[in-house]
Amino acid sequence: MGEFVSVEISDQIATIRLDRPKMNALNRQVQEEIAECARVVDADPMVAAVIIYGGERVFAAGADIKEMAGMSYADMALHSRALQSCFTAVAAIGKPVVAAITGYALGGGCELALCADFRVAGESAKLGQPEITLGIIPGAGGTQRLPRLVGPAKAKDLIYTGRHVDAAEALAIGLVDRVVPDDEVYTAALELAATFVGGPAVAIRAAKQAIDQGLETDLDTGLEIERLQFSGLFATEDAKEGMGAFAEKRRPKFTGR
Repeated sequence: MGEFVSVEISDQIATIRLDRPKMNALNRQVQEEIAECARVVDADPMVAAVIIYGGERVFAAGADIKEMAGMSYADMALHSRALQSCFTAVAAIGKPVVAAITGYALGGGCELALCADFRVAGESAKLGQPEITLGIIPGAGGTQRLPRLVGPAKAKDLIYTGRHVDAAEALAIGLVDRVVPDDEVYTAALELAATFVGGPAVAIRAAKQAIDQGLETDLDTGLEIERLQFSGLFATEDAKEGMGAFAEKRRPKFTGR
């Protein structure tokens, strides 16, 4: 797709691959390429699940500090909107997204992983939001997505101190969902993504939207979001197939329609 970010599709699983040596620093070009890849896989009806992967050595070590260092307030006031928009494009993918984390996932790299639905990490992975050590704070969703995932106290600990957490602690606080040997990260992510292939794609998208949008509002509004999504699925072929298969005691054959 781009110079540093590409999409590979196999068996209905799309891998968004970051490849900007040495540390996959997320400069403006990489951010834009990630967003474009996210939009492509979201729109592709043949893609059932998505993996975000930085390679065997590192997920993403963060934003390109050299690029940011020369920016003024006026510069960043404009760029920060584009930065958040690029990451939001990943969070908005209406399919299950798995971050396959090797090595470092720091700063913007951690924020990118937070945009996924699930995170699989290698045993030697390090995650964190070290922006405070530069005199700034996370700007690509870290102050919002991290507390929603691990709770406000844990998020404040990581953001206030800028410390890195290892894979074991990340698993304990809910920052990652599974820890595997370093050389098994991508395989484990593939196995997880594969569980969604052949599933009811419209219902999965509806479930993701209901959960994500519901977290942004009060319970009554969230229940209404759920009700509308739930009711709408009764117009789909997959719902008829799923309930018909249940009545006939057979495995459903979903088509994503």
